[in-house]
Amino acid sequence: MPNTAFLAPDLPGLKAAAAILRGGGLVAMPTETVYGLAADARNDRAVAAIFDAKGRPRFNPLIVHLAELSQVEALATLTPLAWRLAQVFWPGPLTLVLALRDDSLLSPLVTAGLSSVAIRLPAADIARRLLTEFGGPVAAPSANPSGRISPVTPAHVLAGLAGRIDAVIDGGPCAVGLESTIVDATGDAPRLLRAGGLPAEALEAALGRPLLPALHGTVTAPGQLASHYAPRGRVRLDVTAPVPGDIWVGFGRCPGAELTLSDSGDLTEAAARLFHALHEADALAGPGGRIAFAPVPEIGLGRAINDRLRRAAAPRG
Repeated sequence: MPNTAFLAPDLPGLKAAAAILRGGGLVAMPTETVYGLAADARNDRAVAAIFDAKGRPRFNPLIVHLAELSQVEALATLTPLAWRLAQVFWPGPLTLVLALRDDSLLSPLVTAGLSSVAIRLPAADIARRLLTEFGGPVAAPSANPSGRISPVTPAHVLAGLAGRIDAVIDGGPCAVGLESTIVDATGDAPRLLRAGGLPAEALEAALGRPLLPALHGTVTAPGQLASHYAPRGRVRLDVTAPVPGDIWVGFGRCPGAELTLSDSGDLTEAAARLFHALHEADALAGPGGRIAFAPVPEIGLGRAINDRLRRAAAPRG
């Protein structure tokens, strides 16, 4: 593959990116959550190239990104529950798992052979313009080597995938900074499969009912692997008194912390800063080093932040 092209987020850049996608290539596109590694979701070879570039297990399904709600029903069945959530939260950082249509024309690699498909309509202007220019469904997991820290800047993408993908669109830093929240909406009972950039409390308020937890032992959506988002060093959590040699990442008042998710204890700022901080702490700690995170409350976006930190700290196979 040639050197990875760096495309501007203007009309010529987006037309060039869409042409790459039509030709079966890979483009890193900015969304409001993280940078996604986009390919034509109907092209088997293009989707296979995503897995190869990332080193991603083939049993781990991908999210399909679309520009408009009107495109969803060609791919999946929208239940009344899904319609309600889509009307309130799309476009935005919400992914819905829906029953796959037999005539969807999606590559079976996208769904990992499952009878369901994960779909999102991103809110970021650049992503929406690219999807409109391309005119079809795009599979787009995070644009990083599998299991590593998710990318929220073009530099993060290039650090992991330069020379392995065709292009990256320079959209600057991502505003939300956490992957989308994933909800199983295949039936009439909403099930939270992954906490993310849309707080579960907002979903529960809109529905007037609690979300059910994910079923253990099954992978039905991205981001469910136990070890994920991993830096090179070892991660410790809920650290209020770091030991010498730790790179301490604070939250709220943490005198002496090398880095912080938010000095003021703001969860929205912390979510946007999380992957930046992981990349920075990883560079400071180096291979085999230690990264310590201060406690983050398990409310609102804190649930998604702690989910990512627990996966970053999980034992690696």
